This record gives sequence, structure tokens and C-alpha cells, in this order.
Amino acid sequence: MQSNDKLRMAIRATAAAAVLGVASQASAVTLNVGDDVEASLYGYARLNASYDIDENIATSTQAGDFSKINTGAAEDNEVTGHFGADAKQTRLGVKATHSSGVAVVVEGDFRGSGNSAGSLRLRHGYGTYKGLLAGRTWSNYNSFVGNTATLDFDGTPGVAGLQDRTEQVRYTSGPLSISLEEGKGSLSQVNPAKTQFTLDPDTGVIAEETVDPAVGDVASVKNSMPDITARLEDSIGRLSYSLGAVINHVEYDTGTADDSVIGFAGFAAGKFALTDMITIQGAVNYSDGANSYMWRTGDNYYGADGYLLNGDIETISSYSASIGTGISLGGGRSINIGYGMATMDWDDAEQDFAGNAGQLAAVRAETETNQAIHANYMWSPAPSVTMGVEYKYLKTEEVGGNDGDANRVMFAAQYNF
Repeated sequence: MQSNDKLRMAIRATAAAAVLGVASQASAVTLNVGDDVEASLYGYARLNASYDIDENIATSTQAGDFSKINTGAAEDNEVTGHFGADAKQTRLGVKATHSSGVAVVVEGDFRGSGNSAGSLRLRHGYGTYKGLLAGRTWSNYNSFVGNTATLDFDGTPGVAGLQDRTEQVRYTSGPLSISLEEGKGSLSQVNPAKTQFTLDPDTGVIAEETVDPAVGDVASVKNSMPDITARLEDSIGRLSYSLGAVINHVEYDTGTADDSVIGFAGFAAGKFALTDMITIQGAVNYSDGANSYMWRTGDNYYGADGYLLNGDIETISSYSASIGTGISLGGGRSINIGYGMATMDWDDAEQDFAGNAGQLAAVRAETETNQAIHANYMWSPAPSVTMGVEYKYLKTEEVGGNDGDANRVMFAAQYNF
């Protein structure tokens, strides 16, 4: 019995640590709002600090940004050594539950744009009643079961599903949940070289210039229906697992040309308790035309679902995986090591544009693979306080073979209430 209690505590501690950079409600302040409503205020104050040993790849919350990694010849003359810190991950939420069973959650943090110190943004805003949820919260095509604890708010490539929040209507019955969610179609187009003329307003001289071929976004993408997701999440003994699937509708319409395709993606994630104190966890993902749901594909967050070829949509497939271990040392201390990768398959695009050297070069400059490995040490110096230090190595590779990497160290201090 004592061994089982230790096991449950270890799993809970590892799960809590795994979402240190994602969510935390370790404790809450009870609010007196009436006899029929129980309400609580929760959140935390958090400092994130980073030191980039190579080029500066920090974004808000000091997370590592793959798109800022130099590749190819740009790695030869990097400006190295960059320190940064912010408190944008600081979070505040309110949860209220009515005696009827209706529950409402409103939560925000300060990772919004518009202010260098951080602007308030809505993370969660939803209500639930008897298994029915409506509003904005974590996508149903998402799971934290296979995540390894990290200080980086943007996490690791290859973890399960979207790893983000979205507007949705969801129904949950036991371990099974299904949802209709806001559409996320994304398309690219490989623009050929073009000549353009610009007028200098000071001299009145018209200059001719050639714009090189480039891969850009399709502006006429539209969503005409919601995406459909399903997830099964449960546990058996020492194993916790999650299986998810999503179907999305990718469409564009310029008024004179249009096309649409159905994309899909799926994931499997799991965590296994090897002993009372050690877990291994991981996830695998696959997508064909639903890369908007593949975390940390493309330049940094999500890759394109497809590209246009003679007016038709050609889907892009991708796959990703992650694996890691969490080691509880007792007393609120833990060591966590994780690896993840995400790859997009641009082979068809290379063949489709092989006849145009400029467009082929543009395709080969696209991001193909992102990888990261991290190791951290976390501890709790006092109740409701968590701190950690982490080393992380990130690497990105383009379709044509150019690659680049970056090394960084992070520190975090989080004070929960």
C-alpha cells in the first residue's frame, strides 16, 4: 500500500513538473461570491531568464525560437552571448462553479503583443455542464501525457498534437472526447521571380528590380467548416496513454480560382512508471495535409498544410516524435531529460518545381526538420515555489541541406497561489 502511494505521488509530481511551462494551479484563493457559487482565484508570478551561447534565439517568455537560428554561411560570423529575462508567463485565472454543476473558467497571461513588458491575452474562456464544454481552451487534439518537463514555454518538437488552445465545442464521456474546433487551414505558394517597378518620390526616377522566387502564404485561404477531433485518454496500471485524431478542411478561393482538400493527423502518447520515482514518456505524430496541428514543424510553430500547383492544392505530410525521462529525487526535486524532432516532407514539391531553378531553390530553403534536446534540474525551496535550471540544444535543417544549431541555458522561478 505504501509503495502504491509513493507511485501515485511520483506520477503526480512528474505530471505537475511536465506542465511547469504550460499550466499550474498548485493552490488557489477562495472567493466569497454567494451561497450557490464556489469561486477561486489562482495563478502564479514567474520569471524566465535565458543566456544564448550562440546567436540570440529568445522570443517572449525567453523560449527558444527555431526561426532565429542561423543556417548555412550565416553561422560563420555570429554575434554570440545574449542574456534576456521577462515575466510574461505570469498568469491569473478565475474558476467559478454553480451548485447546478455549471463551471466557468477565465484565465489570462501576459504573453500578448503590444508591450515590451507583456500584454494581457486570453488563454482560457469557457464553460462546462454535464460533459459539454464551449469556449476557448486546450484543443481536444492535444495531450500532455507524453511530455517531459521543460522550462521552455514553447516546449519540444514531437509532443502530442496541437499543444495550443482554440475555440471549440466539446463533449466528453469518460475517457473519450470529441469536438468541433475553429479551422486551421494553412497553404503556401512558390512564387516565381518577377520584375517590379518602383518610383523614387524624391527624384521621380522609376527603378526596375527583380524579386527572387520565394515561398509565401496563400492569402485567399478560408475556413468554411470546423475541424473535427477525437481523443481517448486513460490509464492502465503504471501506464497512462492518449490517442488522438483530427480531420481538417483546407480550402482557398480567390473568386476566380478555388480548390479544397481534406487533411488528417493522428497521435499516440504515453507515460510509463518504471519505478516509484522514474518515468519514461513520449509521443509519435503523423499528418497529411494537417500540419497546422503538428507542433514545432515549419519555421517554428506549425508548417503549411500544402502548397498550390497550377491552382490545385498539393498536401504536405509530416511526422514527429519525442521521448524523455523524469527522475524524482524527493523533496520536490527532479531531473528531466528529453528529445524531440519534427520533419516535413517537401520531396513532392522539389519534383514539382524541378523545372524552374529559382522556384526549386526557394523550396530547398524551406525548413525540413527541427530537433531539440534538453536536460534540467528542478527543485522546490518552499511550498508553492518551483525553480529550475536547464540546458537546451536546438538544431534546424532546410530542405536543401543547410542547417544550423544553437545552445542555451535557462533559469525559471515560479511562485504559485
